[in-house]
Amino acid sequence: MIRPEKTIAKLKSGDDVKIVAIGDSLTHGWLVSKGYLDFLKEMLRKRYPKATFQIVNKGIPGDTASGGLDRIDYDVYFYDPDCVLVEFALNDAFCGFTPELFGRNIQEMIAGIRNNTQAEVVLVTAVWLDEPKSFDFIEKFFYGKLAEMAEKFGLPVARVHEHWRRQVQSGAVDFEELVQFDGVHPTVEGYRLMAEAVMEVFTGDSESLSPS
Repeated sequence: MIRPEKTIAKLKSGDDVKIVAIGDSLTHGWLVSKGYLDFLKEMLRKRYPKATFQIVNKGIPGDTASGGLDRIDYDVYFYDPDCVLVEFALNDAFCGFTPELFGRNIQEMIAGIRNNTQAEVVLVTAVWLDEPKSFDFIEKFFYGKLAEMAEKFGLPVARVHEHWRRQVQSGAVDFEELVQFDGVHPTVEGYRLMAEAVMEVFTGDSESLSPS
């Protein structure tokens, strides 16, 4: 598994670490008291007790990779982060962006972060949807495009949708417990699972990482 090794080394050593998360409503934490970044902070603190870190939430509900690219200067470069979590896909698919345009926007974001900061980039997929027809399209053409960009640039990918699917299909949790009334946005429990998937990138394993 590819990991953000420099960031992990700084977390282990107790150096100051700044993580910026840019994305849509799933990054923002839509209509919940606790989003995935809140859980991620707890999990990182538990795993790396020496760490001193800050997580900057730059999620905007309804945003797309195109919108993220437009605001990347003041929402990412400005903070000079050690690591950037990039989470887009669902709105791009639902708003009619082609996979090719989505991929170009993600590629430009990666290139911009690398050219303007020293940050490591982690790509983050969105959730699994319990609607095979629409989800198969999103998984193949949008999450697939993230995987393609990750392979091209040698980046870690937090595969949130795969973690959700495993948890549901194993019987560990019901899908209805993970989503709000719209069937898409996570509940607090859904965000906890999202954070677990992201945390795997910072540990290299899938052990139980829930905060105590």
